[in-house]
Amino acid sequence: MVDYHAANQSYQYGPSSAGNGAGGGGSMGDYMAQEDDWDRDLLLDPAWEKQQRKTFTAWCNSHLRKAGTQIENIDEDFRDGLKLMLLLEVISGERLPKPERGKMRVHKINNVNKALDFIASKGVKLVSIGAEEIVDGNAKMTLGMIWTIILRFAIQDISVEETSAKEGLLLWCQRKTAPYKNVNVQNFHISWKDGLAFNALIHRHRPELIEYDKLRKDDPVTNLNNAFEVAEKYLDIPKMLDAEDIVGTLRPDEKAIMTYVSCFYHAFSGAQKAETAANRICKVLAVNQENEHLMEDYEKLASDLLEWIRRTIPWLEDRVPQKTIQEMQQKLEDFRDYRRVHKPPKVQEKCQLEINFNTLQTKLRLSNRPAFMPSEGKMVSDINNGWQHLEQAEKGYEEWLLNEIRRLERLDHLAEKFRQKASIHEAWTDGKEAMLKHRDYETATLSDIKALIRKHEAFESDLAAHQDRVEQIAAIAQELNELDYYDSHNVNTRCQKICDQWDALGSLTHSRREALEKTEKQLEAIDQLHLEYAKRAAPFNNWMESAMEDLQDMFIVHTIEEIEGLISAHDQFKSTLPDADREREAILAIHKEAQRIAESNHIKLSGSNPYTTVTPQIINSKWEKVQQLVPKRDHALLEEQSKQQSNEHLRRQFASQANVVGPWIQTKMEEIGRISIEMNGTLEDQLSHLKQYERSIVDYKPNLDLLEQQHQLIQEALIFDNKHTNYTMEHIRVGWEQLLTTIARTINEVENQILTRDAKGISQEQMQEFRASFNHFDKDHGGALGPEEFKACLISLGYDVENDRQGEAEFNRIMSLVDPNHSGLVTFQAFIDFMSRETTDTDTADQVIASFKVLAGDKNFITAEELRRELPPDQAEYCIARMAPYQGPDAVPGALDYKSFSTALYGESDL
Repeated sequence: MVDYHAANQSYQYGPSSAGNGAGGGGSMGDYMAQEDDWDRDLLLDPAWEKQQRKTFTAWCNSHLRKAGTQIENIDEDFRDGLKLMLLLEVISGERLPKPERGKMRVHKINNVNKALDFIASKGVKLVSIGAEEIVDGNAKMTLGMIWTIILRFAIQDISVEETSAKEGLLLWCQRKTAPYKNVNVQNFHISWKDGLAFNALIHRHRPELIEYDKLRKDDPVTNLNNAFEVAEKYLDIPKMLDAEDIVGTLRPDEKAIMTYVSCFYHAFSGAQKAETAANRICKVLAVNQENEHLMEDYEKLASDLLEWIRRTIPWLEDRVPQKTIQEMQQKLEDFRDYRRVHKPPKVQEKCQLEINFNTLQTKLRLSNRPAFMPSEGKMVSDINNGWQHLEQAEKGYEEWLLNEIRRLERLDHLAEKFRQKASIHEAWTDGKEAMLKHRDYETATLSDIKALIRKHEAFESDLAAHQDRVEQIAAIAQELNELDYYDSHNVNTRCQKICDQWDALGSLTHSRREALEKTEKQLEAIDQLHLEYAKRAAPFNNWMESAMEDLQDMFIVHTIEEIEGLISAHDQFKSTLPDADREREAILAIHKEAQRIAESNHIKLSGSNPYTTVTPQIINSKWEKVQQLVPKRDHALLEEQSKQQSNEHLRRQFASQANVVGPWIQTKMEEIGRISIEMNGTLEDQLSHLKQYERSIVDYKPNLDLLEQQHQLIQEALIFDNKHTNYTMEHIRVGWEQLLTTIARTINEVENQILTRDAKGISQEQMQEFRASFNHFDKDHGGALGPEEFKACLISLGYDVENDRQGEAEFNRIMSLVDPNHSGLVTFQAFIDFMSRETTDTDTADQVIASFKVLAGDKNFITAEELRRELPPDQAEYCIARMAPYQGPDAVPGALDYKSFSTALYGESDL
């Protein structure tokens, strides 16, 4: 027998039932209280009584025939209580006390009382219905008693979406007939008069039995008879009403219609169970398909990001220097391009990847699925490790580029200085070896020899003066070698040639001196004036050459202080020019005095000073060159001063912007931290506020772009330090990326809380209570609770986790759920997941298995044909592709194992 028993409910019928219905949303007792059933002071409408007699009689007989009997007159055949007890045994599947077989009135009353006691034991409180009235054949009370039995055993357990029995039956009818034209089920009387609703119910479940499109709304008798005859013939539902009675009544009896319709409900309950099971399976499969799609998206995005990192790191780790500044500056420009164009989208992809991963894990937790484990090497931690490696390589690459450009700039400067000094020295040494090797002293006169000795002394003085230049050339060549100058070979060759020639000049000078001194005893005459001229002209000439060299010397500075130092040194040099000019005039005066003496004594001079090659014309020419170079040097220094002033402006401009942007980013980071802790209002309000906050942050991006432009100008100007700010562009970039990532993660956390709330049915008040409790005990605002803080939080929510043995065991159980890795910290997400599991129901593997069993008709396996019949096409094929063949002893060809498939959905290896 089918047991419709529902414990702990109490129903009242009769005139005193109003307001005494059972607790629970919309119970059948409430319904009956509203109906004023069978008021003893009012007569039942004759038409309704006729419909009830026919309907209730047919309903009773549909059950009594299972026991091989039936009734003819409902108010007569139940008077002895025997068939009434038999009816209750058939519909309940339970045994009643043994009836009394006597014919006396007391025996009949006892039997009816046994029946009424059984009804009362099922939670139905009968008011004003007594055994005597049933025995006396009171038609109204008998119909009322039968109605209570129908309500209790045929209608009570009908529930759709947690509605009451009557509302549940009405909602079921509305859903099943919704697609049919001209059918609008709003009640259990007028809505059924034209017969279309009865036909629609049959057609919806057994379309082959009804030709619905041929029915006419204006022919209700035909419609009703068609539905009643088909139901009796094919559905084993006895005809409970006459079509003419329904059509001829202004308002058909509601109880009769409900009784009749409940038979249709039970006739199709198997299909209803199958539909419910199919809906549950479709819901579970849809969740799984969506999760698999999200997993595939994560894998692809992770692969693409890792591949980009894998390709980019070798480029950033390439430290092969170029030979020229132009080539290195191109590398720097490529790196800036990477920073401005290529990296920002990848930062967004990385942030989106973490958000997708967190959202997926939340959805898996909410649907009782195992956590997603990405492919090896594609974990979020792997992405973060690769990203950290990338940023380390990036930072090292930028430092290397700037240092290399500095090195090449210094190399170019040194190389040019080397070539300039080498050219000057080579020009000076030109012909000196031939001069030192000349044996002119062998045929010279005494005066000529003396002149040669003096000339040689002057040369030695000049040679000594050039010693410093040779040492400078060698030092510059050594520095170029140490700095790995690309043309070091030619520099070394030239330097070696200069040094070898210098050594040769020294040796030749020594040899010539010995030769001249050997004959010096024979030489007496010397022109003191020429000698004095030579001695003073040579150092002065050397000073002018050094001055010209210094005035043409290249310089490189990086600060305004350095250029001002050079300007000061140049001004000091210019202050010595008047003294130098007086020295020049004194030297020229010596030359003029020699000419005057020669002329006055009629001495014929050879036309040149025998002791030196430095003529007055050379001195004047070089002095004029010095005079020309001084203003050029002035211009170069002033130009460099202007450049350094411009650089200083760039430094201050960048510092002014950076000193605003840097603290702004820090402030926003702190504000986000406070917002994530002090969230008020609904989660939707919080999400809207956070997204508005995110837009305000994104709107600040032009300030960062302006700073990037200023930073590029600084780099193009080769400015490497800035004393006006502690913020570098690298710090600003990292802070900005952290700010965007933090606000995105905070928004994602709220979105996941909304997902949790909606999926688990958590109310807004519960979510706010959970957040308030968590924040209250999160004293350090770190976003996590320690064990003692978490225990205090649980106690505040009503959990008994005090320090007795039972409470400690319960707390350890909860900690194993919220902190499976034993980190000693409980995050807010873990706390919300635990509270949602504690307060809501979720689908389980057992529930899915039970649903498949319904679709399979109680078999331990299911076939592909059954899956395609019961499920939408895409979900049916999804199951068929993944279900393993069934291996049980009752297996048939094509049998599929739905149990192992269901457990696999939830990450379980065994049911």
